[in-house]
Amino acid sequence: MPLQIVFNLIIAIMWMFLQEDYTFTQFFVGYVVGIFLLLIMQRFIPDTFYMKRVFRIIKLIFLFVKELILSNINILKLVYKPKLNFQPGIFALPTDLKSNWEITLLANLISLTPGTLSIAVSHDHAYLYIHAMDIPDAEEEINSIKETFEKAILEVTR
Repeated sequence: MPLQIVFNLIIAIMWMFLQEDYTFTQFFVGYVVGIFLLLIMQRFIPDTFYMKRVFRIIKLIFLFVKELILSNINILKLVYKPKLNFQPGIFALPTDLKSNWEITLLANLISLTPGTLSIAVSHDHAYLYIHAMDIPDAEEEINSIKETFEKAILEVTR
């Protein structure tokens, strides 16, 4: 992936030199031309096309924003009920993530969404302990996190 970015930057700079116009517009056009050329030459480059990972990162960001909005709405519903009727609890989330970076990203995404807080990571990095403000069904919450955040993180990092 880093080699493809370097190739794309070289193509963009060469495009500017060939056009004899050293503006950001020409650099951007050259960068887009470089993306197109790398896409065509994908067969000869050993790594996967790097723009796929960029799109997956953007997808993860949009997923986080969606979950952030939905959890804010759920917390507002809980707080403004006439009778506070929620079940806080702590549950262990078994995770398939292996690297420290992946686990840290998952813990931060969980903690940044209102109503949940990452408490600790087990010593073998197999479980993430999470406190939830309202958790009627722990299995449903575990499946929700695994199908959204964990799946998106795996798509980005692997």
